[in-house]
Amino acid sequence: MAHASADTHISAPPRTPRTWPVVLAACAGQFLVVLDVSVVNVALPSMRAGLGMSAGGLQWVVNAYAIAFAGFMLLGGRAGDLYGRKRMFLVGLGLFTAASLGGGLAQEGWQLLLARAAQGLGAAVLAPATLTILTAAVPEGAARTRAIGTWAAVGAGGGAAGGLVGGLLTDALSWRWVLLINVPVGALVLLGAALWITESRAGRRHRLDLPGA
Repeated sequence: MAHASADTHISAPPRTPRTWPVVLAACAGQFLVVLDVSVVNVALPSMRAGLGMSAGGLQWVVNAYAIAFAGFMLLGGRAGDLYGRKRMFLVGLGLFTAASLGGGLAQEGWQLLLARAAQGLGAAVLAPATLTILTAAVPEGAARTRAIGTWAAVGAGGGAAGGLVGGLLTDALSWRWVLLINVPVGALVLLGAALWITESRAGRRHRLDLPGA
């Protein structure tokens, strides 16, 4: 009887971890990525006045982010498969947050453009990891469908909220805060992701196609 009891105790399945913190972290990362596509639009005149930028240079405040984001997203997704989705989530969000700080503190136009390009690169690494982390954490079925729907809605909300958030921050504080606001939010999401997300990867260990990217 004692032997049977011991066997029963050993074979007891582990408790399933809660998935809502993982969904929250993934959605927060996606919200930041999409928000920064449009959040600077309202602040562009203030940026031009503050840094003495030309009209062409001002357009690159938007383009530098969008081009880096779109151009390296496939590379970011592949890096997550090879080196770990959690690792790439943290790397992408860390780069995005640091670049936001650099852009918010920029004293010259070229510094702002460099920071925006670095933000876009961080977003390209971060965005693919948010969805794969979410699908890996939530079991198939209705729960995963709801989680993906929430992720998509949050992303759409980030795009829609960009102009409003940018306008409020520019009017209430300054144009710098459309970038600096990412720093405390990014730091909180980094901490939560480090605690809640478990590592996962897929595929063989092949080198990344950097020339292709």
